[in-house]
Amino acid sequence: MTLLQLEGVSVRFGERAVVDSVDLEVAEHEIVCVLGPSGSGKSTLLRVVAGLQQVSAGRVLLGGADQAGVPVHRRGVGLMFQDHQLFPHRDVGANVSFGLRMRGRGRASYAAPVAELLELVGLPGAQGRAVASLSGGEQQRVALARALAPSPRLLMLDEPLGQLDRGLRERLVVELRELFSRLGTTVLAVTHDQGEAFALADRVVVMRDGRIAQAGTPLEVWQRPASEFVARFLGFENVVPATVTGAVAATAWGSVPVPAGSPQGEQRLLVRPAGVLLRDAGLRCEVVSRTFRGTHVALLLRPEGGPLLEAECGLAGAPAVGDRVAAAFSPADVVVLP
Repeated sequence: MTLLQLEGVSVRFGERAVVDSVDLEVAEHEIVCVLGPSGSGKSTLLRVVAGLQQVSAGRVLLGGADQAGVPVHRRGVGLMFQDHQLFPHRDVGANVSFGLRMRGRGRASYAAPVAELLELVGLPGAQGRAVASLSGGEQQRVALARALAPSPRLLMLDEPLGQLDRGLRERLVVELRELFSRLGTTVLAVTHDQGEAFALADRVVVMRDGRIAQAGTPLEVWQRPASEFVARFLGFENVVPATVTGAVAATAWGSVPVPAGSPQGEQRLLVRPAGVLLRDAGLRCEVVSRTFRGTHVALLLRPEGGPLLEAECGLAGAPAVGDRVAAAFSPADVVVLP
């Protein structure tokens, strides 16, 4: 069942449309991540759902009920910000129980749920700890427990892991997905970090200039970017003009095979780095740089013709900077962009 529905939602500041005619649905128990560069409208969209920003046009429905005129505290949503916004003068237990106290629950009735939530987020027995004594990751867990305490029907996260170092972010995003799945929480999150979004979400929504550029599962968006903008936002740089004829595209890199059924004629072509294969024969290139990525080596190649080409290869036998190599292309990693 659909829990959240946005119908033609727009937000204008003067003549500028920050959010422009957005339609979006979030099902119960679904995790949706809204992804986009700064200024794409993703955080404004979150504020609209929370009731912190009025719409210029359109409707926001929660559980089928129009939220026009419904104040923030009556929407039944939870909101967690990037900067935690914990109360520094209160201990961990008092921070987590804040929403319960605002609902009039007495101390005896919220002690057990607070303890349970802290156990869930990996901070068992931390009720009496001072906020100032917590690490950044621990503060993030407390903020999450506080947001979950009132049992919101929709939990919204605004750049939830943005202030944490990469290693901690990667660990927490896995824990968050497992926690939300276990609790059956419906989540709407915004982030600029595609790795974070793809690891957390059931569905990814990419925004550009206040509009939805693409929506789909992480696999769908990754495998089939809907435009050059989406492809480049996801970090793919191997995009060139092409003329597609049958199963082959004529490009500045020469002939590139394309998947069966690809659109014909003048197009834009994406070749994922994994689809650039080092062979004995093919497009002659010089290795400009190589970067160790843990599971593979990322290469930047300068072809004899055409723009620079990003490639990947295994750790064993990776060419050195300055080496001459030949590149071929795998059609499985070639996308003719709409």
